[in-house]
Formats: sequence, structure tokens, C-alpha cells
Amino acid sequence: MAVILTLLAALIASGACAYHRSSLRTFAVAAPVATLVVGLVAGAPWTTIILLIVELGIAVPLLMDSFRRRQITAPLLKMFAKVTPKLSETEQTALEAGTVGFEGELFSGKPDWSELLKQPKPELSVEEQAFLDGPVEELCAMIDDWQITHELADLPPEIWDFIKKHRFFGMIIPKQYGGLQFSALAHSAVLQKLSTMSATVASTVAVPNSLGPAELLLHYGSDEQKNHYLPRLAVGEEIPCFALTGPYAGSDATSIPDVGIVCKQVVDGVETLGIRLTFDKRYITLAPIATVVGLAFRMYDPEHLLGDKEDLGITLALLPRSTQGLQIGRRHFPLNIPFQNGPIHGKDVFAPLSVLIGGPHMAGHGWRMLVECLSVGRAISLPSNATGAMRGSAAATGAYARMRKQFGLAIARFEGVEEALARIGGLTYATTALSRATAAAVDRGERPAVPSAIAKYHATEWARVVAGDTMDVHGGKAVQLGPKNYAGRGWACVPIAITVEGANIMTRSLMIFGQGAIRCHPYVLQEMEALSIVDYSQRLRRFDKALFGHIGFGLSNAVRSFAMGLSGGRMGDAAGDAYTRRYYRKLNRYSAALALCADTFMGVLGGKLKFKEKLSARLGDVLSYLYIASAMLKRYEDTGRPEADRPFLAWGFHECMWLIQNALDGAIRNFPVRPVAWLLRALVFPFGRREVPPSDRLGRRVAALLTAPNEARDRLVEWVYLKPTANNTVGRMNALLPDVIAAEPVERKFLKGLKAGQFKAHDYDGQLAEALAAGVVTQAEHDLLKRVHVAVFEFISVDDFDPDELRAAVTRADERRKKLADAA
Repeated sequence: MAVILTLLAALIASGACAYHRSSLRTFAVAAPVATLVVGLVAGAPWTTIILLIVELGIAVPLLMDSFRRRQITAPLLKMFAKVTPKLSETEQTALEAGTVGFEGELFSGKPDWSELLKQPKPELSVEEQAFLDGPVEELCAMIDDWQITHELADLPPEIWDFIKKHRFFGMIIPKQYGGLQFSALAHSAVLQKLSTMSATVASTVAVPNSLGPAELLLHYGSDEQKNHYLPRLAVGEEIPCFALTGPYAGSDATSIPDVGIVCKQVVDGVETLGIRLTFDKRYITLAPIATVVGLAFRMYDPEHLLGDKEDLGITLALLPRSTQGLQIGRRHFPLNIPFQNGPIHGKDVFAPLSVLIGGPHMAGHGWRMLVECLSVGRAISLPSNATGAMRGSAAATGAYARMRKQFGLAIARFEGVEEALARIGGLTYATTALSRATAAAVDRGERPAVPSAIAKYHATEWARVVAGDTMDVHGGKAVQLGPKNYAGRGWACVPIAITVEGANIMTRSLMIFGQGAIRCHPYVLQEMEALSIVDYSQRLRRFDKALFGHIGFGLSNAVRSFAMGLSGGRMGDAAGDAYTRRYYRKLNRYSAALALCADTFMGVLGGKLKFKEKLSARLGDVLSYLYIASAMLKRYEDTGRPEADRPFLAWGFHECMWLIQNALDGAIRNFPVRPVAWLLRALVFPFGRREVPPSDRLGRRVAALLTAPNEARDRLVEWVYLKPTANNTVGRMNALLPDVIAAEPVERKFLKGLKAGQFKAHDYDGQLAEALAAGVVTQAEHDLLKRVHVAVFEFISVDDFDPDELRAAVTRADERRKKLADAA
């Protein structure tokens, strides 16, 4: 027993030091002292002496810096240099382009929650709020999505004019160039509100404020280019597009086959130095109507007219639509969502070097320019559009489920519908927090490469889930397209968002963990950078510091993961109030588990992990759900810890924990080195998998919030266009909801009388009149039931058409497009 106590004392002391990430010197003191004291008290002198010799034999050489570097670090440095995969120039650029925000804390295994909670609350300025309440509301009131999608396959001229007049295309352009100079949060809010009315309008506004090409001009354009283009882009005098994707280069943008050859050509009698461009692009939003085309291509200088280098690399240019040889104007038709989108072609198109963004000295820097700007655009555009669509679905489906009756009950009372409503409410809450977090990161000056990939992937994937649930709850109402259908086009456009700006399969498999594992890890990038140091002594010193920091980091995460797994995430310091403290502790546990698994996977598999995409995807999922859960907690804090929001928060949080557990389990279960997988399972899940998905009881509370007016629902559907105008069915439904709820007890009295045979009429109006005459309902109650019955009938009705009318719609659209073309 004495021997066991002595061994336990040494292990507990070492474990405590590892858990708290104590220094090596603290380790070297704590373990021997604990061994000595417990060993002598317990009466195990020989065990104590042996343990002390072992502990000091390990600690003393490690504490001798020069000995440790020469005898331990130097051989490990050689081994590390052999097994470390060399980063390509493309990968290196991508890693250097982004910045690390709070996602780095989540990767640390020991998040500092004060770093999250001290971030300023994202808020709109007075000017931004006025724009949202003014021009954005006015634009929403003008939108007839049936006209846009079915009749015109385009925005009507008055909407194009309004968008240009009120500088919707200039939200990111500084005021000195005539733009609005809005924050990323305001940019997101505008897109969210527009997306509740029309995906086509939201996409049209999003693109000029995302990649292109104002963002590129702001960061890299010459003064002449900025002064020429930015004022025109701000007021819609120029319509931009950016041509990146082609038939042979989708997600792998660095392999684009489009080329530009530096050459000289006589233009208007003058020999001009320029580039001869050949390109084939597709899926380019706004291309059919664009007046200025951003173009990505690979630039070559075979005659060395610019210097000694022949392959200059990816380069970006701006081509006026009038450029001779530019083939533009034809349209794609993406899933019947007719935002302007089309191909661009050109063969041997000559342009002067002045078209290069930033001028000739920026030739070859296009990939860096793209990845730096893409992370910002990806953080706002698609996550905002998806969030707005989800918020609109929450408002619409909650109201519809309370109005639609089956078997004498609102369908919201059926558990199957309740389950769908819970998903809609919980996922919408999580996604609103996610989109706020990424917008706030941009406003803090970050270039959130990893969070933007998380936001784009999960916002669009969850939008697909919510759109599916919305369709299911609405049933035939959502299936029959027509002016009354506010759900069908939303369902149709979901795959578009999932496909563009990096297909989601690639984003999940390659980007989230692929960038996060190196960029967010506190030591891996330092170790890799140490290899590039020319001076050997300095290289050894840098590698030594990073290596032993990494070893301590790994041991700490193993101990922390095991200890917090034993307690079920109930131990340790945590932020938050009495309600959320347990949530922060769970995040601490899974942060340590992620760091442990990531280190183990990278250490055992090395460069092979790059090709184990399913393992990388699962670890990326863990990082994603940690980030989303953190964003939800920050949203809860920023809104004043409202008790009314707790069902939304709880549902979203438990869903994230359930998904984290499944992702970790899948990664460990499929890890190819089985003994390592068994050890990881023991450390991560010492008592097995204990997380459960959100309960039915919690789901019932979420569904109840969605189907009645309350402050939590109001916060959830913030930035949804809810004015009860003629063009806004959802707004009118939302306005009717209080009357629907007020009518329910009256309706129960009425139905009781009907079942008792008190009324002889067969139609609703006759039965209602008899109920009034019999005193079953009062005059006010009679009027309420009649008003609600008439209004609800409009909302549950669907459209039907004469066959000739549908054919005529196509003819009318053709005629209208011809008139617009003739006018242009």
C-alpha cells in the first residue's frame, strides 16, 4: 500500500502540474517533493529513493539547456525536417493571409474566456440603423419575388435604379469615394433583411460588396484605379463582377489554365506593352450585365519584357466590358433563381499593363490578394444570406404552424411538427450567433480565414436543414409555386449557396482543419518556421523552445482531457453566470480533447494526414462546433443574459455537444493506428459517450417560443422584413399571430358547441351566426373568429393557373426582356 501511495503521489503531482500547464522547473520540484513527503510518511523509503532517482534523472538533463539542445533537440530536429511535408507556395500564402482570433484559444485546449467576453458587443451605428430602417425597408417593400423569378428572370428596372441610387453596391466603399463605408455588421444586417424577401436581390447586392472587385481595389489598387473605379462602383455607374472559376479550376483556383502572355502590340498606331489574354470562365455572378470584369489568370513573360522570371504566377486584372474580344452577356440559369450569372470567354484579348490591379509590380501576387480578400467576403456574404433566410423561415413557419389546423388542433401541437420547429429555432439561433461573430471579427480588423470557412460551411448547411423543415411543415403550401409561396424558392436556392465560394465538401474536408491545425496551433507553425532559419544555432534554439513547449502542451491536454472526461466536464474554472458556467466547462473539456486528438493525429500520421480527408473533416467539425457554441455564449452575454433566450441557447448548445461527441468518436474509431486509437478513447471518453441530443422537453419549449409573440422570438427574427405590406405574406402572418392566439380559447368554446350539436348549419359562417345567437360567443368573439378565419384562409391557400396563363407568362417575359434590351 505504501508503494502504491508513493506512486500515486508522484502521478498526482505531475498530473496537477500538467493540468495547470506549469513550467518544467515546477514539474522538476513538485513531483520529487510529493514523492519524498508521501514516501517517508507512508514508510516506503526504497520506493521513494528509486522514484526520486528516476524523476531527477529525467528532470535534470531537461533543465540543462545546452545539454538538452545538443543531445535531445538536435536529433529530433533532423527527424522533424525529414518527416515534415514541405508547404507549397499556395499553402504558405493561404496560411499567411489569415489572422488568428478566438479560434486559436479553442485550439489551445485551455481557452481564455476573458478574451472572448471582453470583445466589444457588435452594434449598428445610428447611420447604419437609419439605412436599415429607411432604404432597406423601402427596397423590401418594392420586391415581388414572383415577378423577379417567374416573369422577368431579372430585377425590374425600378429596383435596379433604387439599388444604384441608394448606393447598395457601395456599402464597403469609403465615404471619400462616395460609398457608405458601413461596418461588416451593417453589411450583414442589410443582406439578412433582403434575403428574407428575395435570394436574387440579396445575391445581387452581396457580390459587389464581397470579392469584387471593390475589396481588391481598396487593398491593392493604385491611386489612379481607386479614384477612377471606386466612385463609379459606389453609385452603380459601373457594375462589377469577378471571374475566377473555370471549367478546369473550381475549388483549386491555383490551377487555373487561363493565361496572360506579356507582349507588345500596336494600339491606335502606338506600340503598347500589355498582355494577351485567353480565358474561359463560368458561374460569374453579375457577368451578363457587368461593365467592368475582374479577371484571375496565370501570367507569363516568355520574352522577359518585365524581368528575368518567365512564370509570374496568378495575377488579377480589371477589364472594361468594351475590351475588344471579350465575350460576355450570356446567362446561366441556376436552379430557377435568376440572379445575373453567366460565362465569360476571351481568346487572344489584348489589354495594356495598366489593367493589372495595383499595377505591373503586383503581377504574380494574385493568389495572396485573393485569399486575403476571400476570407473577408466569405465571412459576410453567404453566411448573412443563409442567416436571413433561416430567420425568415423561423418567423414564417412558427406563425403558419400556429394558424394551420388539423383535427381541430394547430399543427404546432403535433410532436412531429414540434420536432421540426425545434430544429428551426435552435439552428437559427446558433447561425445568427455565428454570423454575428464572423462579422464582428472583420470589424475588429481580423482576416478570419478559419472562422469564415466555418461560417460559410455551417450556415449554408444548416440553412438546408431549416429549408427542408420549412417545406415539411408547410406541406403542399410550399410545394405549389406561385405568388403566395414564400418557401419554395428558398428551398431551391439552398444548393447554390452550398456550391459557390468553395464547395462545402471541399471546405469541410480540406479548409477548416487543414488551415486551423497549423494556423491556430500554438506550436506547429513555430516548429515549421524554425526549419527555414539559416543560422543553425538560432534554428536549434527556436526549434527547442517550440518543441518542448509542444511536448508540455500535449501532456497537458492528455491530462486535462482525461480529468475533465472523468468529471463529465464539471470541473475547473469557468466563465459565465450560474446558468452558463456548465457550458463553458464542457467547452473546456472538448477543447482539450480536440487539441489532444489533433496533436496525436499530426504526430502519428505526419504528412499523410493531409490525404486523410475524412479524419480532417471530423476534427474540423469539432473545431467548428466549439466555435459556434462559443459564439452562442457570446451572443447570450451581449444581449444581457436574457432568461427568455435560454431554450434557444440550450437547444443549440446541446446539439453542438452531441455533434462534437459524434465527430470525435468517428475520428478515433477510424484512426488507422489502433493502439493509439484505444489510448485516445480512454483519455477522451473514459466513461464512454455521455452526450445526448436536445431533449423532447427542450424542443417543446423552443417550438412554443417560435409560435407565439415574445421577446426571445423578436430577437431571433431581428432583421427580418416583417412590415405587413401587400407584397409580404410573412409580415401579414406575423401581424395576425396575436389575434390567432387570442381566438384559440374562443374557438374551443365554439367547437365544443359544434360537437354537442348546438348548430345546424353546415357552413362556417352559418355555424358562427348560430353560436352568436345561442350566446356561445359574444359579438366581439364572433367578429374575432370571423376575422381570423378569413385571414388564415389567405395564408393556407395556394396558387393555381390557367394553362394558357403559364404559357403567356413566358411570352410576356420574353417581350419585356426584348423591350428592355431595345431600350438599352
